Amino acid sequence: MIDMGNLGHTRYEVDGRVAIITIDRADKANAVNQQTLDEMDACFTTAAEDMEVRVIVLRAEGKHFSSGHDMSGSDDAIGDTADPEKAEQSAQLDWNERGLQAIYEWERVHYLGYSRKWRDIPKPTIAAVQGQCIAGGLMLCWPCDLIIAADNAKFSDPVLRMGIGGVEYHGHTWELGPRKAKEMLFTARKFSAEEAERLGMVNRVVPLDELMDQTMELAREIAEMHPFALTQAKRIVNQTVDIQGFYTALQSGFDMHTVGHGNALSVNGYPVLMNLSDMKKSNG
Repeated sequence: MIDMGNLGHTRYEVDGRVAIITIDRADKANAVNQQTLDEMDACFTTAAEDMEVRVIVLRAEGKHFSSGHDMSGSDDAIGDTADPEKAEQSAQLDWNERGLQAIYEWERVHYLGYSRKWRDIPKPTIAAVQGQCIAGGLMLCWPCDLIIAADNAKFSDPVLRMGIGGVEYHGHTWELGPRKAKEMLFTARKFSAEEAERLGMVNRVVPLDELMDQTMELAREIAEMHPFALTQAKRIVNQTVDIQGFYTALQSGFDMHTVGHGNALSVNGYPVLMNLSDMKKSNG
């Protein structure tokens, strides 16, 4: 159980009818580990259950929205402690005993599971994105209904460099269209905020120093709508995309992602996840 009065990696506040969730790991470029994800989920759940809240805004402190999954070893994907040495030992033991199943089960809950859950919260959500949004960072903004990007925002998924075909929440095709999705994946290059807006992934591009002001202005405008009508409108759009195959495609993509882990394991053995520092440096 997360203590909402003692959050360590996130902040939660309510401004009128708008709940604001802030990822607060600027010293780690807002890389997310299990604690961050669990706290974010607690914040989203609290906002969803608050009858006074009509709109949820997700933002991040510092220069960058998120550099993706925390691969520093401070929170191993299948470990259960924040102590790096103990996490490594716990993850090694879990892998030795249960193999790929251990990775699959953890990611199914914390990566695919949380992202899908946040996508279906029955209230409008808005992501405010600045700076780098890399790999796992996409899994934070893509589930949101609207994305407002600062003019310095860059979006990328360089996970192919790990020998895996993209992040766990494989929304690329739906967000960018098939050819641009392949370009993002095949080249690992960064898509600018302007290009993302042109492709329909981003709703608006605004000056960096106006990002939160314009995001909150939009949130307050939406919050004036009838709350049940907002819920219905969101459900109609989400259900339409699900009927087109989105929900099934996500699961299929996640299964293929797990196959990538399996191949990496068969070639390199444990640990499954390489340190991404060099990958992120190469991605700018």
